[in-house]
Amino acid sequence: MAFKIQLNTDNHIDGTDALEERVNAMMEQYLGRYFPRLTRLEVFLSDLNSDKGGADDKRCALEARLKNDDPVAASHDDEDMAKAIRGACDKLRTLLDTRIEKQRGY
Repeated sequence: MAFKIQLNTDNHIDGTDALEERVNAMMEQYLGRYFPRLTRLEVFLSDLNSDKGGADDKRCALEARLKNDDPVAASHDDEDMAKAIRGACDKLRTLLDTRIEKQRGY
């Protein structure tokens, strides 16, 4: 099975091809070294306040599906989507490193 990045957006975010390309590039930049160990990476982008705006109203939730293991998930809320994506990637990297180290220990 080929590795896939699946982008999901809520109804307040326009899931354009340009957004998908940007998200894919960020996933490659921040999480690319894990891609060989994953079957799928799901990205969920949402705007918590829709058109009201406000601090920390953009959310990125990530779910990484490791081969032969349970999914690992992390999310981050921030003032803009790029910061939310970076924050979620940082958290997911920590979780993946921990999970992969545990797998090596067996």
